[in-house]
Amino acid sequence: MATAEAASQTPSSSILTSLTANLPPLPHVPGTEPSRCVLDSFRIAIAKVVADALPELTVEQVYTGVDYGKKGVDFTIALPRFRLKEKVDVLAKKVLDSFQPNDWVEAVVADKAFLHFTVRTPTVTKLVLNQIHELTNNTESGSPEYGINSTGKGKKVVIEYSSPNIAKSFHVGHLRSTIIGAFLANLYKACGWEVVSLNYLGDWGTQFGMISVGFEKYGSQEELEKDAIKHLYDVYVKITKDSDADPNVKIEAAKWFKRMEDGDESALANWRVWRALSIKKYEEEYARLNVFFTEYIGESTVGKEWQDKALERLDEMKLIDDHEGAKLVNLEKWKMGKAVLRKKGTSTSAWILPSSHPIKRLPYPTLTPTLYRSFSLSLTAFYLLLTVLCVRPLDGTSIYLTRDIGGAIERWEKYQFDKMIYVISSQQDLHTSQFFKILKLMDFPWADRLLHVNYGLVLGMSTRKGTAVFLDQIIKEAASVMHDQMKKNEEKYNAVENPEEVAQEIGITGVKIQDMAAKRINNYNFNWDRMLSFEGDTGPYLQYAHVRLSSISRKNPELLPLPPPLEINTSLITEPSAREIVMLLGSYPDVVKTALKTHEPSGVVTFAFRLSHAISSAWETVIVKGEKDEQKAKARLWLYLCARDVLGAALRLLSIKPLERM
Repeated sequence: MATAEAASQTPSSSILTSLTANLPPLPHVPGTEPSRCVLDSFRIAIAKVVADALPELTVEQVYTGVDYGKKGVDFTIALPRFRLKEKVDVLAKKVLDSFQPNDWVEAVVADKAFLHFTVRTPTVTKLVLNQIHELTNNTESGSPEYGINSTGKGKKVVIEYSSPNIAKSFHVGHLRSTIIGAFLANLYKACGWEVVSLNYLGDWGTQFGMISVGFEKYGSQEELEKDAIKHLYDVYVKITKDSDADPNVKIEAAKWFKRMEDGDESALANWRVWRALSIKKYEEEYARLNVFFTEYIGESTVGKEWQDKALERLDEMKLIDDHEGAKLVNLEKWKMGKAVLRKKGTSTSAWILPSSHPIKRLPYPTLTPTLYRSFSLSLTAFYLLLTVLCVRPLDGTSIYLTRDIGGAIERWEKYQFDKMIYVISSQQDLHTSQFFKILKLMDFPWADRLLHVNYGLVLGMSTRKGTAVFLDQIIKEAASVMHDQMKKNEEKYNAVENPEEVAQEIGITGVKIQDMAAKRINNYNFNWDRMLSFEGDTGPYLQYAHVRLSSISRKNPELLPLPPPLEINTSLITEPSAREIVMLLGSYPDVVKTALKTHEPSGVVTFAFRLSHAISSAWETVIVKGEKDEQKAKARLWLYLCARDVLGAALRLLSIKPLERM
């Protein structure tokens, strides 16, 4: 994906200047980028129409009120928002009376308090198609740049997402954080930010004491070399079962983990091997998902010195209260309960809850920080876990909150970020609020730069047979179903060079789009039939739309090579359905900017569906093959090629690989 440096160097500027040389001149409006989003020019032209008619307003003031119109209307202005003294009908009449159609704006009509504007079709078509062509094919970076901007130039964002537990297969419970986090990383890059993508692994805690004890009893070097993740998981399951019958297992595990925290090399040796093998396996999984990280860190990398510094600072600022041997940060003033920094006598093998509460003990090995970033608990247990947080038990081993606080301080020292984003489940809202609040109480000026991007749960995610799953099972099953469907059309199947890989990509697209189609905060029901359907708003449908657009050049070789849109008579594109496509294509840079404000992948998914539906509606009437007028056929071919480029850009922003054949 193109970077901030590329965004500041755009050949589109000179092309746009030449194309607009004979159009009415427009003033500059700060914050706009016509060389990146040509619809900015039309909004400025509309703002000028209104400002010329209403001298009490400036073009800059009016520009902020130019919104996309509803169906059949290009842009709309709500006059009441300007709070002028005259009645809105009087203001509207002034605009209508003074309006003169030009090559930017074709018409304006009044509807009560609203002004609706229609832009000139030949102008918008030529400018949009040329801008897409230039920013896709003729960039200095060599990468497609249509849709990117420089709003974040010179800024740095750190994004933490995915966060699986090492020594275990990648569970589907971590999928949402991975998908949303990868989208945010792509999005911030597209908006000019320097992005540091962190994978904060669950690589520390008493569970590794359990695995160490279990490996001594059940471990096999041969099995480890064959499939390390599977073997370590099997060992963990067996030793956990043993611990249910023998309490001494957990005691030995706690001792082992204490040795690890104390830096005992004999205790750390196996753990280092397991961590390296786990990361290698995860990198393979992430590559399949088209997800990449700047750095793999983990709970183990948060040094004790940073944790101690956090505790010392809290103590120096007198933010810690002693209560019956426990050290608390009282956050009740902000309705966040009490964060417990040290619980006297707390065992590392259990969370000790208030004796009055029906839930007495929760087994520590299952309560790792990264697990809670993705998985659900009962609301009662979850609330208690996050309102009674132990930072350091009596035996000196570190726990969740202290590592989060120490980790944030360490990241600030290392990255000096402008923003740090935690992509964590909404069930962590209370804990994250406590964590952020404590950092603010510690007077760190950068604490306001922390952001929690939360999300809801995936409900009912399992194989088609109903069993609980790991991610590779989901992908394999989805790929198998897609492969079977592809084989039904033998001619098309034989034209695909790597059908198994294509089937896998369609399956992954189905998983991702189902996840990102709705608002991220919403829970959603995992549905195999909907996810893998080529009908309706699904991932396979989007890939089909892109493949269809990619095939149009192959089906019309007599029109190739095409001259650039600058030399094409784009005024021949007159059909309403084609115009709808043009306006959608022109709006893509705005879709990207809006997504940056909301951190919602659903807006980009919705755009991709709208564009695909518009293309489908135009396909049978705005034809290329069979069109007798060659110039019209070439203009339409360019329209569809630009649509392919923009749909592909949207899919890549969602970390999806657009397919050429299927």
